[in-house]
Amino acid sequence: MKTTMKAQNIAAAMEAVRTSPTVSVQVAADLLGISAAYGYEMAREGRLPVIQLGPRRVRVRSAGLLRMIEGEDSGTV
Repeated sequence: MKTTMKAQNIAAAMEAVRTSPTVSVQVAADLLGISAAYGYEMAREGRLPVIQLGPRRVRVRSAGLLRMIEGEDSGTV
């Protein structure tokens, strides 16, 4: 059972956030310490900074995610 991301995976995910304009909901959820299902729920509720690419496809804005991780954003978009 996976309870936390390993330091190596966290570093790789943070690098993706810093170098890419968007990341998947799964990567964002991993960094926030939540499940992907809860990440999608947050996206639907407008509490995760996402770009809607279609009826079922979303990407998380890296800049907004970094603000959330660094504690500058309360999770509202």
